[in-house]
Amino acid sequence: MLMPVEVKRSLLVGGVWRGAATGMAIDNPFTGEVIDRVACATPADAADAVASAVRGQRALAALSAAARAAILHCAADALAARSARFAAMITAETGKTITASAKEAARAVNTLRLSAEEAGRLTGETVAFDSFAGGEARSGYYVHEPVGVIAAITPFNDPLNLACHKLGPAIAAGNAVVLKPADQAPLTAIMLAELLLEAGLPAEALNLLTGHGRDFGDALVAAEDVAMVSFTGGERVGAQIAHAAGIKRIGMELGANSPVIVAASADLARAADACVSGAFWAAGQNCIGVQRIFIQRTAYAAFRDLFVARTAKLVVGDPMAAETDIGPMISERDAQRLLDWTAEAVAAGAHVLAGGRRDGALLHPTVLEAVPADARLACQEAFGPVVSLFPYDDLDAAIAAANAGDYAIHAAIFTESVREAHHAARMLQAAGVMINDSTDYRLDAMPFGGAKRGNMGREGVRFAIREMSQTKVVCFNHG
Repeated sequence: MLMPVEVKRSLLVGGVWRGAATGMAIDNPFTGEVIDRVACATPADAADAVASAVRGQRALAALSAAARAAILHCAADALAARSARFAAMITAETGKTITASAKEAARAVNTLRLSAEEAGRLTGETVAFDSFAGGEARSGYYVHEPVGVIAAITPFNDPLNLACHKLGPAIAAGNAVVLKPADQAPLTAIMLAELLLEAGLPAEALNLLTGHGRDFGDALVAAEDVAMVSFTGGERVGAQIAHAAGIKRIGMELGANSPVIVAASADLARAADACVSGAFWAAGQNCIGVQRIFIQRTAYAAFRDLFVARTAKLVVGDPMAAETDIGPMISERDAQRLLDWTAEAVAAGAHVLAGGRRDGALLHPTVLEAVPADARLACQEAFGPVVSLFPYDDLDAAIAAANAGDYAIHAAIFTESVREAHHAARMLQAAGVMINDSTDYRLDAMPFGGAKRGNMGREGVRFAIREMSQTKVVCFNHG
């Protein structure tokens, strides 16, 4: 919704916060009230931000690795001290429960600290030029250098930690960033940008653009001085970015339809607890959240009953209340989308075991069985609190069903059999396989990204730093 001219000065360009001719409201998904109004950037703002980032990158690259690490440590300290404020803002603009928001803030502190620690570890090594005839008189080495300016585009579901996963590694490696936070949740990113500037980041090394990505996104990613685009979000927007960006580095994480296999040998109570948490944490708006569970037929009824019983105990409501397990989805429209998908599956023969209703943007945790394999709930990313259960007889058949789909990040298996665990780890087509854990487990230091069509680079601090760097070889001819 377009608002009057008087809006928050939310565009950080050239080290200065500025406004725009138009703005948009940021709503609280639970109450529907307007939290704030932010400026809507234009292509001209994007061009100014990129030009500023070019200057900022030179200033940042001139700093030593120790100086960049000190900035990140200072930012981490400040974030830890203000974590309650950040958690409250995350909850206000996304509807994530305050418990989950506090956990996100703690993870973001760790992400910045990891980035600081890795700043001094981005080292090269010597090259044995004399390993091939003609190189006997040569010696040398290679080093890692920043790629330059990075356009970072982040989603609403983890507005703080996912921003840190782009900014922390970029700064550690000496890159400047133009950050475009999610349309629905830019306020947390604004707070983070303010914090980084306070920590001593060169003023133009971070630029931030709020507003509708459709208005200026193409201009941002297509800019010649942008060396890399780092995007977390959906396939449709990812395809548009790739088309507009042209020839440059692109790192993308495009979502998934995460499968879990539960073998009859598994601790079913443990598996049910982990899968309930993995499916409904953050109202299921999680790219590695549990969406499909394949249960060995001899254990199916027992697991189903445990899973449904635990789901029924979840408290749905005000995300600011400490006892709430599930808050609203990001909008009523998204909640209704999943209700429509559920109705489609039911019309095709599925049965609702729990949930299947909404109150505004609150979608009650929904569990289904007998979902057809071609239903959208089974073959597309739901990105909400909806889970489908499927029985299986043969492990390889379960693995084949789990591997269906074009995009994958994590898969999981619960089993007490080492043979089954190793077999699943080899055969599951995913970038990560969790054994006796939910698909939504992630350590911020581990490599993270997509598999199959979604395989476009890796995040996880050390791995993201490598993606945001390029090698330079230095060779001496002593002949």
